[in-house]
Amino acid sequence: MQVFIMRHGEAENFAPSDAERALTTKGEQQTIAMAEWLSSQLTNDIDYVLVSPYLRAQQTWQAIEKTLPINAHVETCEEITPYGHSDDVAEYLKALISTKSLKSVLVVSHLPLVGYLTAELVPGLTAPMFFTSGINCIEFETDLEQGRLLWHRSPANL
Repeated sequence: MQVFIMRHGEAENFAPSDAERALTTKGEQQTIAMAEWLSSQLTNDIDYVLVSPYLRAQQTWQAIEKTLPINAHVETCEEITPYGHSDDVAEYLKALISTKSLKSVLVVSHLPLVGYLTAELVPGLTAPMFFTSGINCIEFETDLEQGRLLWHRSPANL
């Protein structure tokens, strides 16, 4: 099964709160470009989507949902904010995967969580840096409860 972890698109620097930072026009464009590229790589629909409640992550999801082949349940997940605990999120993902027999999951979140979550799912991996709109793909073995990083892409290396 595949786990796609995506960082939100480029966001404004200032807002009344961190949770209210909106995507910039560039952030939306790069997000759409990444979604188009990801769509060309997929062999199956995405089954389940977890999205941070923060505005920029919600807007990232709204920009990509029209492009990706989705046959998914979409959940706004309070635990996947920038300061979420990667070990808790990894356990939640593992439980979802095992109980729902999913083929693919997409997580739309923030730094530093996206890097730490990748490292939680791929033993021995140092948390990778994610550029805005960056996506990685982990092949996750449910019986071993661990994965391996297949690829890591950003708008700059499409």
